[in-house]
Amino acid sequence: MSMTLIDCSGCRTPLQLPQGALCVRCAICGAVTHVAAPGHADPSRGAGAVQPGWGPPPPPAHGRKRAVVCGISYRYSRHELKGCINDAKCMRHLLMTRFNFPDDSIIMLNEEQSDPYKIPTKHNIRMAMHWLVQGCQPGDSLVFHYSGHGAQQRNYSGDEADGLDETLCPLDFETQGMIVDDEINTALVRQLPHGVKLHALIDACHSGTALDLPFLCRMNRSGQYVWEDHRPRSGIWKGTSGGEAISFSGCDDNETSADTSALSKITSTGAMTFCFIQAIERGQGATYGSILNAMRSTIRSTGESTGAGGGAVTSLITMLLTGGSLTSGGLKQEPQLTACEPFDVYAKPFSL
Repeated sequence: MSMTLIDCSGCRTPLQLPQGALCVRCAICGAVTHVAAPGHADPSRGAGAVQPGWGPPPPPAHGRKRAVVCGISYRYSRHELKGCINDAKCMRHLLMTRFNFPDDSIIMLNEEQSDPYKIPTKHNIRMAMHWLVQGCQPGDSLVFHYSGHGAQQRNYSGDEADGLDETLCPLDFETQGMIVDDEINTALVRQLPHGVKLHALIDACHSGTALDLPFLCRMNRSGQYVWEDHRPRSGIWKGTSGGEAISFSGCDDNETSADTSALSKITSTGAMTFCFIQAIERGQGATYGSILNAMRSTIRSTGESTGAGGGAVTSLITMLLTGGSLTSGGLKQEPQLTACEPFDVYAKPFSL
């Protein structure tokens, strides 16, 4: 069946219109875009006709804050994770309370959603990524948070030094396949124009270079660092179109990320999401270097109480782990920082 592409009347996302169809509903903003039948144009049902639906309305022209927050638990499967939906809820809370992201500018994808377009399937995650960067303007701050399974698969283009692409695993990855880092880079990074800022927070296994950004901050335990050049030998540019893209990830490409449990109560979270939120809540979020060091320090000392040594546990941390501790025994993962350009991690202020 032939397909026609039309722009959504609400968020301008390109939509596929099946042959003969007179309207199509956007999976991102819920707008219904009508197409008049040949010879029967009806101005009252033109491109501006919008029906109530899920998701935020089209944001204002400039200075927008938008986020996609995705948590996948893979319930009732052999891949089940306990903490990912908690991660998504807490990250949404952090964005709203600490960084003033409007509630209606955050798309939340998880299995608890009643709206089928907010279930974290491969299609819905792709559409949400497209919505995040659609029409971005100078002054925009964009956030993409993902908590779920990550994996690797063979790279055939020759642009990965280890021969492996990093991937995210949507809820339906066993039937629909994974989302590869090259696609994430194309969707979220490559088209970012000057003045637009994107932060990605990837709490998943093998996530060090999940956005395929050109530079990785290789930091030792003393906090000393160098920027590794990860630009592909093919010469393909994996950076932005003048914007800024920075990613915190749960671990290196060859490591796994932990799904941890509180000891005092049955509450779970991804270790990376916990450590990131804790760094912000404890006032350690001044620079990218201070955040990365704080995250790594917390993971290295996972046997200690989350309330020790860093002041009172705040309401958000209480919400996250209900005053418990990370699973003892130590986590063998080190959060990573990647970016489109190298910078001084201890001088550059962190802001969303």
